[in-house]
Amino acid sequence: MAKNGFLLISFLPFILFLQMSVLGGATTTRDDRKVYIVYLGSLSRGEYETSSQHQSILQEVVEGSPVENVLVRSYKRSFSGFAANLTDHERQKLASMEEVVSVFPSKSDIIVGVIDTGIWPESKSFSDKGFGPVPKKWKGACKGGINFPCNNKIIGARYYPTPVVYDNIARDYEGHGTHAASIASGNEVKDTSFFGVGQGTARGGVPSARVAAYKVCSPAGCTEEAILAAFDDAIADGVDIITVSIGGTHPVNFTEDAVAIGSFHAMAKGVLTLQSAGNSGPYLSSTVSLAPWLMSVAASTTDRLFIDKVVLGSGQTLVGYSINTFSMKGKKFPLVDGRNVSRPCKQPLAFQVCTGGQGCLDSTLAKGKILMCQSRDEFSEVLRSGAGGSVSLNDDKIGKVSFVVSFPSVAVSKDNFTSIYSYLKSTKKPEAEILTTEAITDSDAPVVAGFSSRGPNEIAPDILKPDISAPGVDILAAFSPFGVPIGDPLFKRQLTYSILSGTSMSCPHVAGVAAYVKSFHPDWSPSAIKSAIMTTARPMNSSKNKDAEFAFGSGHINPVEAVNPGLVYETFEQDYIIMLCSMGYDEGNIGKISGNFSTCPKGSDKATPRDLNYPSMAAQVSPGRSFTINFSRTVTNVGIANTTYKAKILQNSKIGVKVVPQALTFKSLNEKKSFRVTVTGRGLSNGTIVSTSLIWADGNHNVRSPIVVHSLG
Repeated sequence: MAKNGFLLISFLPFILFLQMSVLGGATTTRDDRKVYIVYLGSLSRGEYETSSQHQSILQEVVEGSPVENVLVRSYKRSFSGFAANLTDHERQKLASMEEVVSVFPSKSDIIVGVIDTGIWPESKSFSDKGFGPVPKKWKGACKGGINFPCNNKIIGARYYPTPVVYDNIARDYEGHGTHAASIASGNEVKDTSFFGVGQGTARGGVPSARVAAYKVCSPAGCTEEAILAAFDDAIADGVDIITVSIGGTHPVNFTEDAVAIGSFHAMAKGVLTLQSAGNSGPYLSSTVSLAPWLMSVAASTTDRLFIDKVVLGSGQTLVGYSINTFSMKGKKFPLVDGRNVSRPCKQPLAFQVCTGGQGCLDSTLAKGKILMCQSRDEFSEVLRSGAGGSVSLNDDKIGKVSFVVSFPSVAVSKDNFTSIYSYLKSTKKPEAEILTTEAITDSDAPVVAGFSSRGPNEIAPDILKPDISAPGVDILAAFSPFGVPIGDPLFKRQLTYSILSGTSMSCPHVAGVAAYVKSFHPDWSPSAIKSAIMTTARPMNSSKNKDAEFAFGSGHINPVEAVNPGLVYETFEQDYIIMLCSMGYDEGNIGKISGNFSTCPKGSDKATPRDLNYPSMAAQVSPGRSFTINFSRTVTNVGIANTTYKAKILQNSKIGVKVVPQALTFKSLNEKKSFRVTVTGRGLSNGTIVSTSLIWADGNHNVRSPIVVHSLG
């Protein structure tokens, strides 16, 4: 249940580990070697380097070791450089080379603040083995309660007693916060799985990052008073990134939204906040993460798909979805209609539903049988009845998402459900076996999950939301041993890692990317980091993603490219103040919010939200009317000095797009250039979404911004 309109944004069960990391802090290796990053600058146009080229450089300086044992990693796709185990003497020799820009220790003092249900500190994902002392910039504290241990990985913990958080400890008894924290910055842990499902190495976005946990939620929900207190502390404590897998039930004004308020002040202090878009999809205007100064994250699938199979007595095999680790050991069980094992009760069973309430299934009839049920919402009742398994109808709106189940159970598509039921009705002794879960490759991925909340932005329709999409379906990450996998409260096994789905999982993926970018660019503003992630995102296929940019924003995260975006769109506190003024927010309150501006800045009465220097461009238009829309933008060069970017528009016959000027020439880094985009059209029918993209390209970088015009409202 949600309290004060706020709830956790996890959804169902899930898996995946983000395969990216920053190398651990200048770790000592054998022979007094340490890991250093050797930065060689940008690649020349059309150039593609290989690891052998980096090995050649190392051969000139390395003494006493084969270079293949010294080279840790090559950076060769977007920029040039490598990481290597070096002695101090070798480091000095490399630093003196003409082609080397810099040589510096591989370290990460990035601190990720996780506002959630707390954390399980004993998890291997949060061991501090190999970590150095707590960063000097850290101003927080370990106030996690009785018997809560912090270490050099979990460097801070706080809890906020409220009517829904009453256990007076930052320890996570639910698992949600532990899961989110390990996705963002969990250590590399080998041989992890969910009882054999998803076997492999679990690793967060930046394993070398530190974690500060702020417990504001429990299974009963979250309160806004606690959320704001956590932001207040996290900002003052000195975190670099904040991830919040929490959201409200409906859109509210920015001045009445605890996450919007907290993230505004985080932005003003140089801290980027990532928030889950929500799990109210696939309906339009369902996202509640709307503030432009935070990053709103949608959930998408990965190319690893978990499936389960039903083998009928006829030999036919049909595919469904569940995280089922319970084997029937090759034995087939009688298959029955859920109606035929029911008994009279206060809430009569609907056709094949199996969820009429506790006691509605007759255990003497259901025991040892596989029940066909149209709903999987309360399959725990099937388990209580003593049934051997269940086959239920999958919700098409949810799509290919798997639940954790506590006995053999699977959800199948409508067509497969119909096929199974036809077999049941046409056979004297129908029987079936439900197999255990297996992983296959999903060639359609990434696709935005059906549950992921959609835009447009109900508060500021000319600001595109969500901003980005990231893995959020079937994600494997650390969990609390006291937690219960969402979807099955009767699951009795003790967990250390679990599979969950939701924008609660996609949000910390992007928090990991943001931490990754910040580790390379510690002086970048929150908007620069956000821009880098958005403009380097992988385009997603609108034909596979209903609602297009209102489902996936700028596209799917691309962590490696985000480190070297070329250009960034920057916005600062005063820019957001001007936007709020243009939206009609009370001038006196705006002055109180900013603390710097007693009145709205000059010219803000003529501004509109679409004038905000945002990395994406969106506009709401009236149906049936011709339109001309202007977007003014400014970009900052963070790529190569002495370079020229040329504009490219991906054409759409429904709109015309003109960019002035069509080329931007930069002579130095951090130089700024402005341009204008004009979009014209003859009128859109009601409820239409039209989109294209602007790409600034210089031969080394492709800086892409979606352009969306819609008549939704």
